[in-house]
Amino acid sequence: MFEFINDPEERGQVGIGTLIVFIAMVLVAAIAAGVLINTAGFLQTKSEATGQEASSQVSNRVTVVSAYGDVSTADEGNDSVTNGTVHYVNLTVMRSAGSANINLSRATIEWIGPVNAVTLTNGPNVAADTNDTQFATVAVKGDDPQVLTDQDSRIKLVLNATSIRNDGPTFDGGVTKYDGLREGENVKLTITTQYGATTSYWVSVPESLQGKQAVTL
Repeated sequence: MFEFINDPEERGQVGIGTLIVFIAMVLVAAIAAGVLINTAGFLQTKSEATGQEASSQVSNRVTVVSAYGDVSTADEGNDSVTNGTVHYVNLTVMRSAGSANINLSRATIEWIGPVNAVTLTNGPNVAADTNDTQFATVAVKGDDPQVLTDQDSRIKLVLNATSIRNDGPTFDGGVTKYDGLREGENVKLTITTQYGATTSYWVSVPESLQGKQAVTL
């Protein structure tokens, strides 16, 4: 049943062969273990980065504290804007709970309005310099007009509704006028921070703007 090897030379050859096979198996197992450890480390790092990014996209956003519109009137002396329409949209924002510092100079605002849809970037720090591609940031509480550094910071975002609407002139007594937001119109605004976190806000113009200089939106 068993074969006995009595020749010493043959015994040595069998032992060396077994040792070589054993060493080869150990090497293969070591390489496989190294690959598995490296793969596990890579997946862990990747999952941590993905988790942090996903968390940032959820938490690092802004909250709209209040919103109002400046209504163009004859008293302003603005000959290019139709009286009785919302010329500027103003949003006061703060950091959401658990959010890191938010740099609004790197934020974008998507405007989906009654006439068109545009994406605005930050540029000026005064309302007068806003246009159909840029919104302004104005410090309300805090020294920095662009960065929300803590939970108490407040910054106002100013959007030029008349320039953004840009649906052609009207004529009032022979004077060329451009409409801002009209009575009863709605606009969806989506603010996206540098982290990719988004905040949506609906701007709703009241049904009547007669005799108003500013209205809550």
